[in-house]
Amino acid sequence: MSAEISLRDTYGQTLVELGKENPDIVVLDADLSWSTMTHYFRAKFPGRFFDCGIAEQNMISIAAGLAASGKIPFASTFAVFLPGRCFDQVRMSIAYPGFNVKLVATHGGLSVGEDGVSHQAIEDLSLTCSLPGLTVIVPADAIETAQAVRSAAANYGPFYIRLGRPKVPTVHDESYRFELGKAVMMRQGGDVTIIAIGLLVAAALEAADNLKKEGIDCRVLNVPTLKPVDEAAIISAAADTGAIVTAEEHLEHGGLGSTVARVAARHCPVPMEFIAIKDTYAQSGKPAELFERYGLTAKDIKQAVHTVLKKKG
Repeated sequence: MSAEISLRDTYGQTLVELGKENPDIVVLDADLSWSTMTHYFRAKFPGRFFDCGIAEQNMISIAAGLAASGKIPFASTFAVFLPGRCFDQVRMSIAYPGFNVKLVATHGGLSVGEDGVSHQAIEDLSLTCSLPGLTVIVPADAIETAQAVRSAAANYGPFYIRLGRPKVPTVHDESYRFELGKAVMMRQGGDVTIIAIGLLVAAALEAADNLKKEGIDCRVLNVPTLKPVDEAAIISAAADTGAIVTAEEHLEHGGLGSTVARVAARHCPVPMEFIAIKDTYAQSGKPAELFERYGLTAKDIKQAVHTVLKKKG
């Protein structure tokens, strides 16, 4: 792992590159362009940028209309507002007709920090994964973010991409190539598999390094495409290692853990443990403090591995 880079800053810069390459790309925001970093695009292409104000439902409807007219709209705001405040519009105006709209939400999860429960999006993956035909992506670092945004622009259909607020460690090198619908083997291992998404990929790698010192050989899978998920990679992990720990910055139900458990139960049931937010809302605090309080650290992943290995026997 190397330097920490902002995923939302990477998103904003990638939008500018895409805007230069394709005149059909347009960008919408809900009065948060300086936080979502879509202001980069606004500065370069003011005629293709639409600030919809604090009216997320209208923003989604406008994006749907632009897509129906042949444009490729990227619509952004905080993850707590998208899909939260406009779920019905996303469902009826984008997912149901299968329109070519790219929803990119920043400030996902607990890492939004001191803004507190009103801004902590911990249900967004459950909501978006429930919608038929909507592709859901959770990048782990800046390199993956840039490539995922490009993939969304190049592939027809509705997308939801979840980004965080803070800078995060770079877990991939420049040779990395994002492949839609495919998991990424970050570490080989035969004793147990840690499957992680987003900010928790770095924590999973740290936990695997620490467990290696104890003689425990962990496979680490990064699953940037949560929907449709790479079932083959999950089945292989279950069959090869016999135990799985999932790690996500989201509620325990409806996100990565639920998805992996469903695949494993159907094809290769194995003992599992889940690193995620339990059935609770969180307090306000610094991201590191919140991760510690709600069990989302490398230390928690390490403990979950010990627990699942006892179940494995």
